[in-house]
Amino acid sequence: MQQKEPETHGAPLRRFTDPGYVPLCADLAEVRENIDRLDRQIVALLAERGRYVKDAARFKRDAFQVSAPQRQQEVIDKVKALAEEKGAYPEVVEAAYRALIAGFIAREQQDHLGMVPVEAKA
Repeated sequence: MQQKEPETHGAPLRRFTDPGYVPLCADLAEVRENIDRLDRQIVALLAERGRYVKDAARFKRDAFQVSAPQRQQEVIDKVKALAEEKGAYPEVVEAAYRALIAGFIAREQQDHLGMVPVEAKA
């Protein structure tokens, strides 16, 4: 049997057994439109977060301070708690943030290397 992509405008083929589940969209096309809308917002927020990460490099002395392992763990703990509060999948949020943090640290390390020390005031 040949594999093919799902029909985007067809009726649902499966249903959840959870009686509290409330469908959000009429078809897969509508689901994808909403995911695309959210992706635009997420990328804009990641760009904003990246600008703050870049700015943070100004306050750090060396590569260890850039990586800030204690701060990393604080962020992970915070977003896992937020995931629980907001009804997100905590394991997905944690995995996403671990990848996000690693990427931002790598970028901040590059930014940090390209900086020069501030001259001391007399």
